[in-house]
Amino acid sequence: MGSGYALWGSALSPFALKLRALLEYARIPHRWLPDDGTRLENLRALSTIERAKRARTIRRHPELNDLDEYPLVPLLLEPGGGVQYDSSALARWIDARHRPSPGPCFPDEPALEFVAQLIDEAFDEFGLYMVHHNRWVLSAATNDAGVRLAREMRRVLPPGTRPLLARRFARRQVRRLPYLFSVAPADLRVDLAPALRPPTRSGFPATHALLDAAWEETLAAVESILRVRPYVLGGRFTVADASIYGQLGMNLADRSAADRLRMLAPTTHAWLTATSVGGHAGSAGALALDAPLAPLLDVIGRTFIPLMQQNDRAYEDARARGETCFNERGFDRGRALYDGMLGDCPYRAVVKTFQVRVWRDLREAWTRLPEAARREVGALLPCADAFGASG
Repeated sequence: MGSGYALWGSALSPFALKLRALLEYARIPHRWLPDDGTRLENLRALSTIERAKRARTIRRHPELNDLDEYPLVPLLLEPGGGVQYDSSALARWIDARHRPSPGPCFPDEPALEFVAQLIDEAFDEFGLYMVHHNRWVLSAATNDAGVRLAREMRRVLPPGTRPLLARRFARRQVRRLPYLFSVAPADLRVDLAPALRPPTRSGFPATHALLDAAWEETLAAVESILRVRPYVLGGRFTVADASIYGQLGMNLADRSAADRLRMLAPTTHAWLTATSVGGHAGSAGALALDAPLAPLLDVIGRTFIPLMQQNDRAYEDARARGETCFNERGFDRGRALYDGMLGDCPYRAVVKTFQVRVWRDLREAWTRLPEAARREVGALLPCADAFGASG
């Protein structure tokens, strides 16, 4: 990629939005491809990516392991041809190689670092379910995501193929809704083309109400924080802000979801909009692990944490049975499925190995915390003992 960095991704991706915000916060110059690239630049970037995939040289800082789903987008193309992926790992890489002057993406203080990691992972994993659901269910009738993707890919696609990509992308994303936790009730009535109707799935409990309620609770919690300070952890931007922006900000372009977000959480909507145009540099203000965080950590404690625990147990059970097919491939084949509960809401899901890694990384981070830091976190997160529980 010559002398500079390039971010290969789409504005439709919450992880690409998150990574762009992190790069801007750290003031790392970069190109946004393919949208900003020429056809030649984009074809060269794709060639670099494909060579790295074939050679399995795409890196995840500090290292890949067998639980990673390899590779994912967005991708960061480095000067000289290196390729990295995973937005959370890249936040660590930024701190190690390009430490932002206002302060690191992951705070230096142990308790704050852990909470930043927890919020980041919660929005990346469970937050994705909520906002993908919003795009393809709440905004189903007003959704133009396929058209937007085709426009971004205009300098990659063969002439005349943009409408085809737009249709195929929309149908694919709707078809994937149950894999991403959104299962429609059997009696759902919507005036949409059959290929765009949110799907049910035999044997899978409906989860629309669960996701709708969790999203509204999450918005209320974030809104209560941003009404009293500029960023989630205090006076400056961190990876927690980047992850929240990436996920919730994804819906700014989804008309019906954006309208509802503005109505339910006007301060959050304004904050997301400002962040989308780079308005997150802020000052190097102090961070705090304090009472305003409690509602958000409560939602995370009732959604993300039990989901990760149940996925981890299901992974161990599946491995004991000799199962080797997980993630979306396993879901499509009806393998490595398990049943769980979030509160009083049942669900069925496939084991996701990358979520096993997320949970185990969090548990490892918990074990490294000094006892005083664990007490700080536990004062705001009553279920914190889950990180030390066996099994």
